[in-house]
Amino acid sequence: MKKIVFSLGLILILLSSVKGQDANTIRLSFVVEPQFSWLRPDVDGAESRGSRGGYNFGIVLDRFFADNYAFSTGLTINTTGGKLKYSDVENADIPEPALGDKDYKLRYLEIPLGLKLRSNDFRRFNIYGRFGLSPQINIEAKDDNDNNINEQVRLFDLGYHLGGGVEYSIGGSNAFMFGLTYHNGFLDITDEPYFDDKTTLGRLVFEIGFIF
Repeated sequence: MKKIVFSLGLILILLSSVKGQDANTIRLSFVVEPQFSWLRPDVDGAESRGSRGGYNFGIVLDRFFADNYAFSTGLTINTTGGKLKYSDVENADIPEPALGDKDYKLRYLEIPLGLKLRSNDFRRFNIYGRFGLSPQINIEAKDDNDNNINEQVRLFDLGYHLGGGVEYSIGGSNAFMFGLTYHNGFLDITDEPYFDDKTTLGRLVFEIGFIF
């Protein structure tokens, strides 16, 4: 996994320095993205209890270094989370309040880093694909009773994203964007004092955006 992260980062750095025919073309998109999120623990005593609805919104920037290839980044607010059930395990001294279902309501500041591939236009439409990394910083964490649980959630998360969709031109450089992207986390996002687990965050994001 470390090799994958390193390779993706190296590729993105190299691509961002490539000079092509449209190296100065920059497109901004405003995105509002409904999503479903879930948590995946990896130890006995913790299990996933379903997904949680949320949304992601902000600005995405595509810097083209050739006709159909762009370095993609941006800044978005990601409202996400998931549900876990904590159970007592053998020979574990876990207090009763730490057990049971917990709903993690999380909010992150996300700065995606990736590569966007785009087809030529066909009757106002084109097809795009994207992949890359999804670093994000936690800015809010609450439980199902809206209590602050910042001390139980790690500050930084990192994962990868992979997806695609279509763009529909409405004239000039303006277009609507519709797509679907899968996000999968690499790092443990929880810091529970009684469970030595690795809980990663997964998301299925429905991309809706307007390109300026």
